[in-house]
Order: sequence, then C-alpha cells, then structure tokens
Amino acid sequence: MKKFIAAAAFGLLGLAGTSASAETCGGTYVVQSGDSLSLIADGMYKDVGKWTAIHGANSSVIGTNPANLRVGMRLNLPCIGGFPKGLADGQVVEEVAAPAPVVEIVGTATTRNKVNLLTGDDYAPFTDRDLHNGGLASDIVKNAMDRANPDAGYAIHWVNGWSGHLDPLLSNALLDMGFPWGRPDCETDPTAYRCTDFEFSEPIFEMLMLFFAAADSDMVFNNDDDVLGKTICRPEGYSQFFFDHEGRNWLKDGKITLVTPPTLDNCFEMVLEGEADAVAMNEFTGRTTIKKFGSDNFKVLPRPASLDGLHVVIHKSHPQVDEMLALINEGLVSIKEDGTYQTIIEDHLARIWADF
Repeated sequence: MKKFIAAAAFGLLGLAGTSASAETCGGTYVVQSGDSLSLIADGMYKDVGKWTAIHGANSSVIGTNPANLRVGMRLNLPCIGGFPKGLADGQVVEEVAAPAPVVEIVGTATTRNKVNLLTGDDYAPFTDRDLHNGGLASDIVKNAMDRANPDAGYAIHWVNGWSGHLDPLLSNALLDMGFPWGRPDCETDPTAYRCTDFEFSEPIFEMLMLFFAAADSDMVFNNDDDVLGKTICRPEGYSQFFFDHEGRNWLKDGKITLVTPPTLDNCFEMVLEGEADAVAMNEFTGRTTIKKFGSDNFKVLPRPASLDGLHVVIHKSHPQVDEMLALINEGLVSIKEDGTYQTIIEDHLARIWADF
C-alpha cells in the first residue's frame, strides 16, 4: 500500500502549478456538538485508534484530557495514509519520499568552535541514525539550528550510551547542548537533578504518555484512582518523574508498585505473563514495541497519563548558557511561525503511523 505525505516546505512540490482539482490530505477540522476524538478519528481516518494522533497533533489546544473538546475548536488533522481528504487548508498529497540518511559531522579540531549538540541512537521515533532525517526530534533541532544560523556554525554528534550524556558530557561542557530530554515537574520538585543542573529549551515536541495493558486484562485508566495498588512497568534508566507530578505522588506515597527491568521488551513480556498490570511509555515507542509481540495482544488505555515535552538541555554551568538557550529557542520560534515545524511533524507522523 502506498504511503502518502502532505507536501509543503522544502520544495517537495510546487503548489503554484497545481490543479485546483488535485486531491488534498489533512487540514482543519472544526469540532461539532457530540464529537469525541474517537468519533473524529473514525470519521476522518476510518480508524478509531488514531484518536491519539489527533490528540498529539493538537496537545497545545486540547491539553492532557482527551475529552476537553469544545464546539467550534479548530483541530489540525495531519495527513496519515492519505486521510483525511477534502478538509479546509489541506495540502496536495504526494507519494512519500524514501527516508533521508543522516549526514554526520566528524569531530575534528575545527568543530570545537562550533555549537556542538549531542544526541544518540535507539530512541525511535525521535532519534536514531537509521530513521528518516535522524528521527523527528533530530529533524526539528537541525531545522531550528539552520534557522538560528549561529556565526560559528553547528554540529550534531551521535554518542550512544545515554547515561553519559548529562554527566559528564554536558555537565563538563564537553558538548554544548543535548536532546531530546524530558523536563521534570520542577515546580513541584525543584531539587530534581535535571531541575537543579539544567536549563530547558521550549518544547521540541509534546507526546502522550500512555498505559499499555494486556488485551484480556481488566486494567482501566479512567481516573488516577484506577492505578492505585497496580504494578506498573517502566524500564531501567527511563525517567520516573511523571508518576509524582501535579500532586499524584504515586511513587512517593507508595500508591503503585514500580518494576524496572533492563529493557522495554522485558516490560511488555511482564505484562503478558501477568507480572505487571501495565507499561507506562510514550505512545510512539510503546506502539512500536507492541508490534514485536503482536498488537492484538495489547490494548492502549484511552486516557493519557500525562503530556510530556521533549527539550534541548544546557547545563547551567556552561559559560554561554543564556546565549545557547536563546539560540535554540529563536530557531524553534522561527520554524513554528512559518509552518516549517508543522510540515516536519506531519512528515514524520505519516511515516510513524504507516509503520503501526
């Protein structure tokens, strides 16, 4: 089956010469009385499960609660698999181009004077050299830095072994900025390591944190009380701060049992074997993983646990911390204002959902 994507910036398609009758994909949907994200997904994409795609693309409008729809609310529906068709502000569709490889900058003495950014592989769909343009987060950061256009230039370096990114590589200013990292609830817990030691850019991307449970289990998540007494799995090394943010204190007060095996695959195996009630994971990484085990063996609980942003981080001890933060934020604002950011998001969402 062909995969489609809305062509916009970067010269993928010249719209000036396009026929008025050309098929369009994606666009603006105005919420009607009685609508829900599931109903909109069913009508627009012919797939109820794509409610999360709508939510994720409109998180700044909807917020965490997917039921927070208002009549007249304008939602951006990304083009996924050629749907939805015929909406206002839709883009002409074109067969998706082959994934673009990552062009790596070799570290030499000449790169020392550049703005040097740090990321790593194995965090699909956000960063990985085998992904299109290095993944969604890498694509956004590259375009933001291109737009900011620092005088000294910039380079993105790939270092696997995420545990060494924050410390010592960034804490000692061996590289200038790192991505993509989540921000703890610093207002609630200002003593968290990332809060005390790092500055955060504006969000690169906001993603839904979801619970994945066995398809035949009675696990639900309609409100916070539904997880009390449950065993939740999240792999070793993954952030845990969302469990306690906004006064939940699920971990702090022992309201849940958290298990942390070495890998994400281990978590989903534990759910299938009844050793855990659910896996807590961002929607994209979770959906990618359950494909290995058979998506029919799992259910995605239809309420996000949280809405988490991914950021570029700079250590507070960096001698140019303020300038670095202003630089990346300037680039992010610029690509958001002219539509480049939205084009990147739709490009990657089309590819990601086609694989689901």
